[in-house]
Amino acid sequence: MADRSVDFSGIPKEVRDHLAELELELSEGDITQKGYEKKRAKLLGPFLPQITSVVLALPDIQQQASSGPSSGEPSRDCSPASPEAPGPSSSSGGRRNRSGGTRDDRYRSDIHTEAVQAALAKHKEEKMALPMPTKRRSAFVQSPAEDCTPPDTSSASEDEGSLRRQAALSAVLAQSLQSPDYWINRSVQSSSSTSSSTSSTLSHGENKTPTSALADILASTRIGATHTHSANTHTHTQPARAWVRHTPYKRVPVNSRVSTKIQQLLNTLKRPKRPPLSDFFLDDSEEIVEVPQPDPNTPRPEGRQIIPVKGEPLGVVSNWPPALQAALARWGASQAKSPALTTLDVTGKPLYTLTYGKLWSRSLKLAYTLLNKLGTKNEPVLRPGDRVALVYPNTDPAMFWVAFYGCLLAEVIPVPIEDAGSLQIGFLLGSCGVGLALTSEICLKGLPKTPQGEIMQFKGWPRMKWVVTDTKYLTKPSKDWQPHIPTANTDTAYIEYKASKEGTVMGVAVSKIALLTHCQALTQACNYCEGETLVNVLDCKKDMGLWHGVLTSVMNRIHTITVPYAVMKACPMSWVQRVHIHKARVAVVKCRDLHWAMMAHRDQRDTNLSSIRMLIVADGANPWSVSSCDAFLNVFQSHGLKPEVICPCASSPEALTVAIRRPGARGTALPARAILSMGGLSHGVIRVNTEDKNSALTVQDVGHVMPGALMCIVKPDGPPQLCKTDEIGEIVLNSRAGGTLYYGLPGVTKNTFEVIPVNQTGAPIGDIPFTRTGLLGFVGPGSLVFVVGKNEGLLTVSGRRHNADDLVATALAVEPVKTVYRGRIAVFSVTVFYDERIVIVAEQRPDASEEDSFQWMSRVLQAIDSIHQVGLYCLALVPANTLPKTPLGGIHISETKQNFLEGNLHPCNILLCPHTCVTNLPKPRQKQPVGPASIMVGNLVAGNRMSQAAGRELGVVEEEGLVRKHQFLSEALQWRAQSDPDHVLYVLLNAKGAAVCTATCVQLHKRAEKITSALMERGGLNTGDNVVLLYPPGIDLIAAFYGCLYAGLIPVTVRPPHPQNLAATLPTVRMIIDVSKAACILTTQPLMRILRSREAAASVNVKTWPTIIDTDDLPRRRPPQLYKPPTAEMLAYLDFSVSTTGMLTGVKMSHSAVSTLCRSIKLQCELYSSRQIAICLDPYCGLGFVQWCLSSVYSGHQSILIPPMELELSLPLWLSTLSQYKIRDTFCSYSVMELCTKGLGTQTDSLKARGVNLSCVRSCVVIAEERPRLALTQSFSKLFKDLGLSPRAVSTAFGSRVNLAICLQGTAGPDPSTVYVDMKSLRHDRVRLVERGAPQSLPLMESGTILPGVKVIIVNPETRGPLGDSHLGEIWVQSPHSSSGYYTIYGEESLQADHFNTRLSFGEPHTLWARTGYLGFVKRTELLGSTGDRHDALFVVGQLDETLELRGLRYHPIDIETSVSRAHRSIAESAVFTWTNLLVVVAELAGSEQEALDLVPLVTNVVLEEHHLIVGVVVVVDPGVIPINSRGEKQRMHLRDSFLADQLDPIYVAYNM
Repeated sequence: MADRSVDFSGIPKEVRDHLAELELELSEGDITQKGYEKKRAKLLGPFLPQITSVVLALPDIQQQASSGPSSGEPSRDCSPASPEAPGPSSSSGGRRNRSGGTRDDRYRSDIHTEAVQAALAKHKEEKMALPMPTKRRSAFVQSPAEDCTPPDTSSASEDEGSLRRQAALSAVLAQSLQSPDYWINRSVQSSSSTSSSTSSTLSHGENKTPTSALADILASTRIGATHTHSANTHTHTQPARAWVRHTPYKRVPVNSRVSTKIQQLLNTLKRPKRPPLSDFFLDDSEEIVEVPQPDPNTPRPEGRQIIPVKGEPLGVVSNWPPALQAALARWGASQAKSPALTTLDVTGKPLYTLTYGKLWSRSLKLAYTLLNKLGTKNEPVLRPGDRVALVYPNTDPAMFWVAFYGCLLAEVIPVPIEDAGSLQIGFLLGSCGVGLALTSEICLKGLPKTPQGEIMQFKGWPRMKWVVTDTKYLTKPSKDWQPHIPTANTDTAYIEYKASKEGTVMGVAVSKIALLTHCQALTQACNYCEGETLVNVLDCKKDMGLWHGVLTSVMNRIHTITVPYAVMKACPMSWVQRVHIHKARVAVVKCRDLHWAMMAHRDQRDTNLSSIRMLIVADGANPWSVSSCDAFLNVFQSHGLKPEVICPCASSPEALTVAIRRPGARGTALPARAILSMGGLSHGVIRVNTEDKNSALTVQDVGHVMPGALMCIVKPDGPPQLCKTDEIGEIVLNSRAGGTLYYGLPGVTKNTFEVIPVNQTGAPIGDIPFTRTGLLGFVGPGSLVFVVGKNEGLLTVSGRRHNADDLVATALAVEPVKTVYRGRIAVFSVTVFYDERIVIVAEQRPDASEEDSFQWMSRVLQAIDSIHQVGLYCLALVPANTLPKTPLGGIHISETKQNFLEGNLHPCNILLCPHTCVTNLPKPRQKQPVGPASIMVGNLVAGNRMSQAAGRELGVVEEEGLVRKHQFLSEALQWRAQSDPDHVLYVLLNAKGAAVCTATCVQLHKRAEKITSALMERGGLNTGDNVVLLYPPGIDLIAAFYGCLYAGLIPVTVRPPHPQNLAATLPTVRMIIDVSKAACILTTQPLMRILRSREAAASVNVKTWPTIIDTDDLPRRRPPQLYKPPTAEMLAYLDFSVSTTGMLTGVKMSHSAVSTLCRSIKLQCELYSSRQIAICLDPYCGLGFVQWCLSSVYSGHQSILIPPMELELSLPLWLSTLSQYKIRDTFCSYSVMELCTKGLGTQTDSLKARGVNLSCVRSCVVIAEERPRLALTQSFSKLFKDLGLSPRAVSTAFGSRVNLAICLQGTAGPDPSTVYVDMKSLRHDRVRLVERGAPQSLPLMESGTILPGVKVIIVNPETRGPLGDSHLGEIWVQSPHSSSGYYTIYGEESLQADHFNTRLSFGEPHTLWARTGYLGFVKRTELLGSTGDRHDALFVVGQLDETLELRGLRYHPIDIETSVSRAHRSIAESAVFTWTNLLVVVAELAGSEQEALDLVPLVTNVVLEEHHLIVGVVVVVDPGVIPINSRGEKQRMHLRDSFLADQLDPIYVAYNM
């Protein structure tokens, strides 16, 4: 008979190879469906008859449901897998012998293993390097095997579905040796032995030898590339050279291992994807992603509507007891000596036997005690109908039996539970209203106690009373007391717990009549007889173990031998020995137990299983159980096991037993197997697998529906519509023997227990309610039930359904021996970006090497891609024994998923593949070329305002003296020294808050004169030479500045090098000195010594410094005359600063710009002589320098100077100064605000106690050149509100290189406004305001009021045309205090000349504007300005140079970084940049290094969810690695250069594929 799983057996090998290539071309999108079918038909022409015979068998599965033979004799025609069906044929015997010892576990199937190996072999020609992650070796020290692994003598795994690998090793190796893939990979791995050591040195920037680079590249395999890469092409690959920009260190071409790996990553991403789901263009207003249109080639169900399947009628039994308790009473009296239960000790030997007499008398005692001895007669603790928890270990079934029957006799409702202390169990107990728990003395001793000796209150549990039920504590009932045993009715008898897919635990209530009917149905289906012996290996507290081993067994006076899990671990053969010794007729087991017995059977030669008439396989509904059953039969057929006794069954917590295979008569044909196409199953249809044997699933039936039940198949989601005969759906059951409700949860109950199926038109098929079983399956020929999966294991990706168990099976078939610990693999899905994404987590063997693990992961990706046609999102390996376990040792899937999403999984290896599986991203934006005129006309038509705003008028200075005084700052100082010599201009504070230095007008003037004469005598300088001022923040710096002005020299302020970090800071100083062509350096003695020190010589050439003059002890000399510039357009000073993009820029400030700027600030902030302001800023560039050095001299107000570095020594310094001097206006930087927020946030009470009061502060302005940090300013305001700080006080300023001060929140303007903009629109350069709290909304704060004399306009940076106020564009500024140009090293001012004098391409082309390089927008607010008009607010969004252009959209790094920092509690700081279209995220890890890999999926998820971008590389580094400049801005380009030059020493680098 033809084996349908081997479908092309008659076809020559070369034709099969051609077909395989054709399949690959189709899957890669290189050939159309039509072309594929044409070529395929041509190849198969000569062999068509054989193929057709296979295809014609297709209707067997689909239509024979109605026309098949009677249920007892399924049609032989429908057995497509005869080699799996045991029989005498020699060929099938051969297959079985080979598979016998290799079974790994319930998932192992030789056919499937071969299919996986074949699928992987397909990829062997297309190998290509996947970049292996870079890991710091110290980070992941595996816990020693002894700590986490039980000694190997335990021989058995702890997992329900997995096994030790030693036995499977030989077979898997044998399979691998046959596959050519194996040899390729071995040679790769032998060459890559250096790779593990090199990957640890990668982070230290050492050079790699070509061989180790090659090893790294080859150590992994490529997922289906379209072309091969030979080793040599890789060794010589030169990645694109990226030049370091204006950075303090030498220019180096970037060519490092990092860039090589990124190149590899890019190459893997270039391969053609599977044809993507249909694209969708989305307008801004539409939602981001719609469900894609279904593929027209999707298989669809073609059968007719299913007819409900009826089980045989329940037989009428004459002496059937009216209730289960009545049966126990009968056997207790009439058969007191008859054995009811035998329990085993840990070694597997019988411990004691409980007779029916004992069971009855003890249960009676317990019932009496519960009802009469727990409270007083008038106030009993328990009343009939109360719920009682039963907490007993698995090893003590006798105590549990007594407790269960005691509760039934007392008419209280037992709730057997597992896992005392779990939070979910607490939910169950709460929903069931349980207040009392029964337990044994031993169990009670093991529970955690408080110091007072009381039992701990478990988290999430209701308050519990604990009652010990050991016999010595029970009271014998009085002679006249008899339990009340009513006839079974609809009241609840017991509650069985069930865990949902999400992990919540609910209680399924089973009524007394359902309990009785279920026992009767099982007795009839299994043909139980009085006095039989049954071996039960399952948990007797729930499910089949309870139904067969506790309830039905007592109903039929069966002798049950219970083999607990602990015994099975110690002695896996114990249940088989019990069957042999007791001549047991029935055994209730799981596939795990079959497998364990098979592995251990070599030690037992004399077992005989001929007594068994029924071997009930409780998880026979798992599609992968078929191979375990076959293999077990294989081994034990020679020990008397008959093929027809294996009875798989299907059950669910809600419907109890759904279907069970009845034991067949000797010699009759075995039931059918179905070989189904996994592709069909993923679309929910049944198709016999005829083509690609690699993706076939062999399913065995689970027999017929239970007696007295009615079964339908309905669609698993949406309304319960009846399925067609060839469609997979959820099995629903109507039966008196099922559960009745989820106790205490009426809402959920309705959707599960009261389902009325509807037909195609939506009309109900009747009025009887069905119960959803959670099982997915179909009805085959002869009304046999087939189950292909469970709802809770269902993963729906892009509309296709995949079964978690199928994926586990595929992963296990990929040589897991060297990598996976005891086959422990969890599969679940997480919802990311509008679809489910598949995650596989496996435990890694303690001795697995880095390369083996990575290789295994990449092969699993290939196998799942080939066989299931679905992409994996994430594959993680965790150390052995660290996944959460269920009470019986299986993996707790929902907790594993929870840990993954919360970042508590702590993987030791991780691989993310978002590029291959996220196919529903919106289409990249195509920018349409639109001219500036069209934009303007469009705005006019739409009624949009042009986006521009202006500060108030500056006014004209009339008075002659004032004109002279205000034109040059040097003259303003001289004038103040004469007119008000003793007025204090500056007070400098130290860390203790004491004034260490003050300067009156005359003192400052005289100090400046001393410096002028020193410059004239010693410098040999000419007028207009540049002089570098190298001073710590203080009054010396101010005096030196005015000294230069008096001498006619151009001052350049430079931040001094950090003495503890010369190597990093001195090159920047040197660079500015070189670029500014400084002729002289003014500094202090300590700094002069540093400049000439040996340490300095290590970083720079100290012999070529310009003249250095120290200004500490200068003689009192007056210069012969003070210089006066001939015109106000002459240069006053140079302002140098390194931008966040790493560009060092110096801008020229003229005398007129300086005085206009000071005047503008004076007007805005209402500054005059009697005012005091406090400044806590760095005084080296921008507005910080203006406030520190210039403003006081111009306006005459007193400035209290607080150097930010003093704040690091004494955090409260700034705030206590504000309070002590009653300051109304203060200026600070974001770094200062952050220091106070983080450092003083918890100390507000102690500050209050010390009398710090901030109610005097009217305005606290943050000086910055960036988007206002709203979160920081708001938390600062909230934290210090208790100290009297007004929430209206905090505001921001904004300046740029071309204009140092554009906005500054003054005293007269309205409060700064905050708006919420839609981030999706912002990426399209649109501004759409939304409500606060709207999804994808971004809060933005106004950057301060526009200064007097300043005009701004928003311009399209590409077309240079003006924009409407609904657009984001570049901020252009026009003002008398703009800088007059860049001062650069080569004087190439033409390069950025248009930054300063540029015109609009349309509109008013005569005005000259300066380009700030910042993006923003203007919004007219409802507030009124000082003139009474509505106020136009300027919102700064980000720097144009820093924006990331990805997928045609514009992203601002800070938005992505905000999301990343929220992703995990241990992310201290983050930064993003792009490299060759890949988004790189660098995250600083504040937690322990074992959390490093937890960040990778969370960072990827959050960026995908919130920004619709796929992260290419995730780099986890130590805190403090991301460079931040003195203004508190991230230096992303420096970071990027360091990353590419391999200088970050990362903890982990993940290359997302």
